[in-house]
Amino acid sequence: MTDLSVAMIVPVLNEEQSLQQHIAKFKALEKDCYIIFCDGDSDDETCVLLQKHALNYCHSPRGRALQMNAGASACDSDILVFIHADTTISSSDIELVKATMQDKSIVGGRFDVHLSGDQFTFRIIEFMINIRSRMTGISTGDQCQFVRRSVFEEMGGFPEQALMEDVEFSKQLKRYGKIACLKNKVVTSSRRWEKHGMIKTVILMWKLRLLYWLGTPPEKLADIYHHAR
Repeated sequence: MTDLSVAMIVPVLNEEQSLQQHIAKFKALEKDCYIIFCDGDSDDETCVLLQKHALNYCHSPRGRALQMNAGASACDSDILVFIHADTTISSSDIELVKATMQDKSIVGGRFDVHLSGDQFTFRIIEFMINIRSRMTGISTGDQCQFVRRSVFEEMGGFPEQALMEDVEFSKQLKRYGKIACLKNKVVTSSRRWEKHGMIKTVILMWKLRLLYWLGTPPEKLADIYHHAR
């Protein structure tokens, strides 16, 4: 069995408060993989916090795709895992990625997601996210997308667009080989759903995906997204 190295890339922008809650979990994973944060010119103490805890970080222009590509360029691991700062992943999940990617026909994949909120409505939302993703092979950043570095470089990384870079990336990735839809659940924060309202957020997400499918430019979608928040 080949010993595959894994790097976890975490794009951050004004994530001081979230990092304070999750930084111990990231530190605990350093024995399992290389972790690098990529800051998009935060206005708060994000970088101060990363430096205080001796975590690896780099800088890039603001924009999630730009930051994830910069983070990937700053490491040399065989497998790249992209994760949000408010998402929790375990050591066993990292080991599962390594085991899954032993199959050379698999080019990348994603996890099922569990939203952190206790309300039953969140169980319905996460079920729909997971089943839709499993049926289509399309995933989002909340699901901890991972990819073989050689394929990532062949693809040219994430498309540097204003929104839906994760959806577009997973669509393109399907052309290169098999996608692993792991049943293990990563826990992602439900804060945006709670802040903006569950139904409102669901409608907004589906509206954006429909408009993207119909060919609306990502820049226009980003305007709609930011005005709706």
